[in-house]
Amino acid sequence: MRRTTQFRRLLQGTEICVAPGAFDGLSARLIEKAGFPLIYATGGGIARSMGYPDMGLITMNEVMTRVKNIVDVTNIPVLADADTGYGNALNVMRAVREFERSGAAGIHIEDQITPKKCGHYEGKSLVSEEEMMKKIEAAIEARTDPDFVIIARTDARAVEGLDNAIRRGKRYAEAGADMIFVEAPQSIEEIKKIAQSISTPLLINMFKGGKTPLVPVEELEAMGYRVAIVPSPLQLAAIHAMEQLLHILKKEGTTEPFSERMVSFKERDEIVDLSKYQTLEKRFLET
Repeated sequence: MRRTTQFRRLLQGTEICVAPGAFDGLSARLIEKAGFPLIYATGGGIARSMGYPDMGLITMNEVMTRVKNIVDVTNIPVLADADTGYGNALNVMRAVREFERSGAAGIHIEDQITPKKCGHYEGKSLVSEEEMMKKIEAAIEARTDPDFVIIARTDARAVEGLDNAIRRGKRYAEAGADMIFVEAPQSIEEIKKIAQSISTPLLINMFKGGKTPLVPVEELEAMGYRVAIVPSPLQLAAIHAMEQLLHILKKEGTTEPFSERMVSFKERDEIVDLSKYQTLEKRFLET
């Protein structure tokens, strides 16, 4: 079954789909290994893994390289962050074709101007509703696989207020978006109001430290949300562990005191499927 079809079926199910954020092939493998049904290729995580803030500083090709890597080393659907579509409606059309070819099961595009900013930063600016609707229409026309999921994200809550964000979400659904993502609601009441106001399937962003309060997935599911992306914690945990290890190494000249908090050399190779490649090596390279 194509991964796009797998994603469509997840959206048609009865349970909310939780998608942790991957920023490279290794983090994506860990997500799949943990039993999650969907991987979120986080644009912010990819940017930060390259040493840049999430301010539209990385290119579509740089994101695409990571998305292809994530797809190549996993077997479950991958939802990719396509930022603004990297420009106008024509850029969006190319982006859709490229993400389809990468093997992603769907993308979300947003109504910020290009270059964009993280949805939880201050100082965002939006394109008009009409321009965003044309971009959605262009995205739909560009896709060749009807199961490829087009998600429309609005960042209007921080710029125009919640009511306008909901209005934008409804209009983007009218333009043909398969799912709506209202970014950065600021209270549980706002999260509920979005779910009560928009009948199109909804995605929500859940991570600690942003503008949106954390809500248990069971409650989000009861409200009607279909996907909860969790983009940041995997990378934040990795950064914390790396900083701790480096501190110990600098202070003591060895990583031994940290050894109980690391996987083993063997366990790391199991995660990246070393045995499969060794078997292939014996079949095709040894004489």
